[in-house]
Amino acid sequence: MQFQDYYATLGVERDATLDQIKRAFRKLARRYHPDVSKEADAEARFKEVAEAYKALKDPERRAAYDELARDKRNGQKFEPPPDWDSGFAFSGRGADAAGGADFSDFFSSLFRNERTRRRGPGNGPHGAPFEAGFAAPGEDRHARIDIDLEDAYRGAQRSITLRVPAAGPDGRPILQEKQLEIRIPKGIRSGQHLRLAGQGGEGSGGEPAGDLYLEVSLKPHPRFRVEGADVTLDLPVAPWEAALGADVTVPTPEGPVQLSIPAGSAPGRKLRLRGRGLPGTPPGEMYVVLDVGLPASDTPAKKAAYADLARAFPDYAPRGAMEA
Repeated sequence: MQFQDYYATLGVERDATLDQIKRAFRKLARRYHPDVSKEADAEARFKEVAEAYKALKDPERRAAYDELARDKRNGQKFEPPPDWDSGFAFSGRGADAAGGADFSDFFSSLFRNERTRRRGPGNGPHGAPFEAGFAAPGEDRHARIDIDLEDAYRGAQRSITLRVPAAGPDGRPILQEKQLEIRIPKGIRSGQHLRLAGQGGEGSGGEPAGDLYLEVSLKPHPRFRVEGADVTLDLPVAPWEAALGADVTVPTPEGPVQLSIPAGSAPGRKLRLRGRGLPGTPPGEMYVVLDVGLPASDTPAKKAAYADLARAFPDYAPRGAMEA
């Protein structure tokens, strides 16, 4: 996938005002509109211009794009990090952003979660804009936060910083930081939401503020993989432990436990630690996948041990039918 420089597409500077962006779009839209343009690539160019305008006209989307686009070159190979928009708080405005239109893979990969954020939990009456001068409740806001697996197991109190995109007086996007104390409940899973009442946009005319909905995502862990409520660990074991059986100590997010490896276990065998997954009713399971290692033969004594092993198993055919 190639990086798209939306400012270059519209022919404006990165510090362009919203009015400058609108004027550039109108000029290019007239030039490339398929109904009037005589240029051979008019339809493709019109789509590029419309996509760039869609990304830059909304101050929230533009602020997020600017954060990601620093030092990126137009056309270079690009893949957005999966957590690039974590910590951005978006309002319910612009809910049509990513749905139903023929946008590029680049646009879709950047704003793929936008419809969920903007039409997700809480986007009831708070999610719609109101004209100035009317009494109106504040907009709900939506953000995604990344938490550690250990916090999901034990629960925690954490301080987080959200970046709230907004429009400045001239339409240029600005980022405002918001500090919040949140409670992470024990057993929360990826994709679930935390609701912070009254932490959304401010109301007008005496109406209450909107709510803030935080979508929780578990950070990748160096040892454990998480799928739903279940947790998996790849456990290195020695060949003799797999062949003869052994009692070994296994790390879990809640601390080490003892596990019995049955004799004759093959590489890839999956053993279950019942109820050791994420807490809940019922709790998830923890699975231990055996990764049988091969000791190095880097001394004469070790090489001799491998030779003894080969003589002890003369009928062992590791390639089986492949040799037929």
